[in-house]
Amino acid sequence: MPEFHHHITDPTTAAAQLLKELSGLSKQQVKQAMKKGAVWVSEGDSGHKRLRRADKTLKLGQQIHFYYDAEVLNLQVSDAVLIADEGDYSIWYKPYGMLSQGSKWGDHSTINRWVEQNHHPQRPAFIVNRLDRAAQGLMLIAHTKFTAATLSGLFEKRQISKTYTALVDGHFPQQLHIDNPIDDKHALSHAALLTFDASANLSLVSVEIETGRKHQIRKHLSDAGFPIVGDRLYGPAVSDCSQNLCLVSTTLEFVCPISGVNKSYRLSDDYLPSVTPLLNKDE
Repeated sequence: MPEFHHHITDPTTAAAQLLKELSGLSKQQVKQAMKKGAVWVSEGDSGHKRLRRADKTLKLGQQIHFYYDAEVLNLQVSDAVLIADEGDYSIWYKPYGMLSQGSKWGDHSTINRWVEQNHHPQRPAFIVNRLDRAAQGLMLIAHTKFTAATLSGLFEKRQISKTYTALVDGHFPQQLHIDNPIDDKHALSHAALLTFDASANLSLVSVEIETGRKHQIRKHLSDAGFPIVGDRLYGPAVSDCSQNLCLVSTTLEFVCPISGVNKSYRLSDDYLPSVTPLLNKDE
């Protein structure tokens, strides 16, 4: 994963040409990497900004940074799906594999970048809540910085209600409250049985969390003896690596900070994990 860093000494050379000379890559490879967010420009203490324009010429005193990782740049993800467009914000279904935020190596596989490039009319897209790469489900995307800050404030004050649906190994009890600390911090989850399939020994459960620790639902369900199907981190030591994580953010409910109207969004059952494809695969 090579990196290239260069102080601008010739302000007449276009960025793509300069990076071609620095990296030895073709100009087409450089242009694609720029579009996918692998190139940055900085000046003094002003911070780093992504640079996507191949014909951009830079100023003396600026630095250009190129982070090239072919594996990251070649990553392909399924399309996000628009659930509701509320103008200042929108609600989307994030598929498995799509990222909630980018890195210095690129941002083309993130949901906010996907929304910026594919939502019409085109608008800026700011992340409000996050989901693991392996998780699926509802995400809030703001289209102004003010709306992003306002909605993020609702999350911080726990004024946005979220539920998740997970497919887990074993016969889950009717209700289970799990308060195991995570990273020495208080963590509380509430889970309830939706359905149990005896033939597969799998349970579909609904989960609400009162705290937002990293991988909280995955850790808590695994600790309780009911690992999520497809969980390669917290599932059984020998797991089916072909099965995606069966964890979906299913509902979002809150009072819209702009209109004052109660808002409720729920994914259709088509997006929920199911026992059926697992049983068919074993036939």
